Order: sequence, then structure tokens, then C-alpha cells
Amino acid sequence: MRRSIIRLTVLTLCVLGFASCEKKFEMGTYGYDREFLADRNIPTIELKSPDGKSKLLIAPGLQGRVMTSTTNGDKGNSFGWINYKFIEAGKVSEQFNPNGGEERFWIGPEGGPFSWYFKKGQEQNYNNWRVPKFIDTEAFDIESQSDSDIVFVKNIQAVNASDHAFNIGVRRRISLVHAKELEEILGMHLSSDMNFVAYKSENTLINEGDSSWTKKTGMPSVWLLGTFNPTPTTTVFVPFNEDYEGTKVNDLYFGKVPADRLVLKDGVAYFKIDGKYRSKIGLPYGSAKDVCGSYDYEKGVLNILKYTVPGGNVDYVNGQWGSQKDSFNGDVINSYNDGPTETGFVQGPFYEIETSSPGASLEPSQSLTHIQYTIHFQGEKESLSHIAQKVFGVNLDEIANVF
Repeated sequence: MRRSIIRLTVLTLCVLGFASCEKKFEMGTYGYDREFLADRNIPTIELKSPDGKSKLLIAPGLQGRVMTSTTNGDKGNSFGWINYKFIEAGKVSEQFNPNGGEERFWIGPEGGPFSWYFKKGQEQNYNNWRVPKFIDTEAFDIESQSDSDIVFVKNIQAVNASDHAFNIGVRRRISLVHAKELEEILGMHLSSDMNFVAYKSENTLINEGDSSWTKKTGMPSVWLLGTFNPTPTTTVFVPFNEDYEGTKVNDLYFGKVPADRLVLKDGVAYFKIDGKYRSKIGLPYGSAKDVCGSYDYEKGVLNILKYTVPGGNVDYVNGQWGSQKDSFNGDVINSYNDGPTETGFVQGPFYEIETSSPGASLEPSQSLTHIQYTIHFQGEKESLSHIAQKVFGVNLDEIANVF
């Protein structure tokens, strides 16, 4: 029997017939989001540091996604975007259930001949697009759990848009990262006044079928999507390889990004994040490095994503919808700024940072693992500047004033 007995977050319950419960926490705090999810019957598991300041809130029923995190306990800022309106409505969509969450597991590619989101022969448009239930509404099983670490597993049977059947094993491990380990990851000493929360996400695909995964059958990839709250004072910044000979930054997903929203300077792409203009950028293999960040100068929050980019001859799947010239020349990292669609509809607003593994070219029983570190720092500007300079070689004032 799978070890799936879990310790769920304990929350205060209101007894029917008595006065209604008063909210303990303000909207925007970690405690508020934890109570909100509990009140809507979304069970969560909490990982936390010994001092209780660094916390993660994880939803097993939503594929083990990290819903949100904080650097300063229940009253600290909540970093993940949660779709309150959708969750409050309590409806289940057959197309996609956008619950939010600051790190969720999907598989790529989204579009093209090997898509998981369209059936064979369908025109690849929004009406036909369906997020598979195994990454939308189905729960992942819990293999093991401690105060600072949890492992989820799932077996998936899926057919892609070329009618090739796959038996995919998934293993997803989420671990809190403590100060000494974080210093090793970043290669620097952290000041004692710095509040942070950091976690490691290890995501493994296993070929549990009897045939190989190749370019002829299509190859699944790990696709991690982090969804956060936009502000007028937030900028995403992504270092790129200036020596790369191809298109260093793809900004044509929803029409070319205007110059007042995307600036390429000294090997860094600066992307304006305000939730008011729908736009997306991506960096292909060869251009992308293994780290990116975002900075909100008003709240004093510096976010870092560090992830695996393997060397050698690897192929990244192409997620563009419709016909493709090359199905294996996709992006390593993307960032999306939400905003009104052509009809004026706004889903969030939110912003995303997405990372992907290469396509999993695997023989039976072989596996591929994609690792990502998500790190939130909150503190004095001088300390944040030291981190940004060490990790990215950029100045926080330049980030704050680029737009």
C-alpha cells in the first residue's frame, strides 16, 4: 500500500450556528491564503523552517503544486498568485481549472504535432485546447513526507496529438532549502538580517512503457510554471548569452513586445511586469543561462529562479500552437505578463516565469530529471543589492529605473 497518510495543515474551524469566524490575517499574507484554501476545502500540507518563518503551502490534490510561500511566517507576504474568484465559484471546468499557485508541474509540448493539449487532427485554437486531467484535476500520491521535504508520485497514461501512447512515471520532490545550502547554491555569504524562503523542486519523468521515446514519437518534457502577483514596480530580468548567433529573445508570442516593455541591455533582458499588457518572452537553448530573477522595488522583494540547463546535444520541445517548421527548437525559459485579451477578458492578473527540461529521449526504464530552485529574498536594499550583484552582475537601481 502506498504511504499516503499525511499530516494536513491544522486550521481553526467555525462551528455552525455560532457567530461567523473573523479573519485573522489580511489579504496578501500567507496566513490569509492558508485560511482561504482551507475554507474552500482544498487540503494543504505545510513545510516550514525550525523558526517558523520560511513556509511553503502545498496542495496534493493539485498535483503537489506549491500554492504559495513566505519569508516571515503567517503575517508575511504571500508570494504565489491564487485565483480567488475561480476557487470561490467552486466550479470544475472540462477545459482548464486556473487555480493559480507559484510552482506547478505540467508537461510539454503545449502545441504542435506532439502536443498533449490537442487531439490528432484538431485545429490548434483555444476552443479545442484542453489541459489533461492528470495535470489539472487529478491528485498526486504522497510517497514520503517530513517537516521540510515531501515526495509525490504519479503514473500517467497519455496519447499525444500524433496518436502515440505513453506510459509516464512522475516523481516530484519538494524540499525546503536552509541557509547553508542556499549559500552553497548561490556561492556567497548571506547577511543575518535577510529574510528568505527557498525550495528545491526535483521533477523526474520515467519511461515506464515498452518502447523508446524519440523524435518520431514525440518526447515529453518537464514544464514548471511559477505564477506570481504583478505590481507596477516589478521587473523580470533574464540573463542571456550575447554570443548566441540566433534570436536571443523571442518576443513574438502575442505580437511583438513594445520597446517600453522589453529592454535588452548588456546581456540581460528586462521585462516589464504590471499585469496590464498581455505579452510573453522566451529564450532558446544556447541563449538561456541557468538563472533568472524578478525585483519589486516597492516591497523590497528579490526573487531568483535557478534551474538545470544540461550541456551537450539536447532538444527542447516547441510549444507553439499549429504547424511547426521545427518541433525540437523550443524555449528553455519563458516569462509572461498577463493583461486584457482581444475581448478585454483578464484571467488574473498575474505573471509567470516558466522553465523546461529538454525533451525526454528515453529508452524503457530510463529517466530524466529537471531541478529548479525558487528563492524569495526580502530585506534591506543594500543586502538585496549585494545578492543581485553577486548572482546576476546587475544593479538594483538599474533594474528599478529601466522602464
